[in-house]
Amino acid sequence: MTEMTRRGMLQAAGVLTMGAMAGCATSRSDGGSQALFSVAQTTVPIVGRSDRFPVRRIYCIGRNYAAHAREMGSDPTREPPFFFQKPSDAIQFVPPGQTIDHPYPTLTKNYHYEIELVAALQTGGRDIPVETALQHVFGYAVGLDMTRRDLQAAMKKEEKPWEIGKSFDHSAPIGPLHPAAGIGHFTEGAISLKVNGQVKQSSNLRNMIWSVAEQISNLSRAFELMPGDIIYSGTPENVGPVVRGDVMEGYIERLPSISLKVV
Repeated sequence: MTEMTRRGMLQAAGVLTMGAMAGCATSRSDGGSQALFSVAQTTVPIVGRSDRFPVRRIYCIGRNYAAHAREMGSDPTREPPFFFQKPSDAIQFVPPGQTIDHPYPTLTKNYHYEIELVAALQTGGRDIPVETALQHVFGYAVGLDMTRRDLQAAMKKEEKPWEIGKSFDHSAPIGPLHPAAGIGHFTEGAISLKVNGQVKQSSNLRNMIWSVAEQISNLSRAFELMPGDIIYSGTPENVGPVVRGDVMEGYIERLPSISLKVV
């Protein structure tokens, strides 16, 4: 046997051994072995209950009020709904009646607020009809879709994904969830945001281009929705910047306000 042949046989044997070991490792992990380390589950408090709502995914709809769509340079009469996601740990819980510190993020010099109604799902599915979509909603909350606008704009200009402008730590402040069984659903009602006591955004939920029910239906065509999914349902016009020291107060009719100080 030549040295080259012997070396080739040894190499082949080594590959087979590694494959067998990999197969054993896969088999063991499928058998219920423990995770290497634990990852915290993001949850949101529920009004009137001791248990908490576990967040699986955060979906956000873009440009869902006509005036906001126009201020962002798009035509709301032609554009179908589109969505993006934030990581679940972007949640920052804001207890009612308190003003909590909200850290100004890195990399940006143009940090924007966007006040939004948040819908939380208790059930899911695919191809959900609009007519039954609200049956999947567990509850509602006030939320903010915070945005590093300069980074988003730069990515748009370069025709690159603009996740870096939307999906970062603390970018999804939210108040407590109010169960729909007690508070009902939201198809209209005032929505506003103040900065340092001055009204910056003011509209009505009826001005959404796509209702919450339509958003759920459209999302379910692209993704299988699941319990724990939450939807940030879009912001009205007059988004704008905040700097350190500014206090933001978000309000939606029938829900308690949330208040954050940028630090």
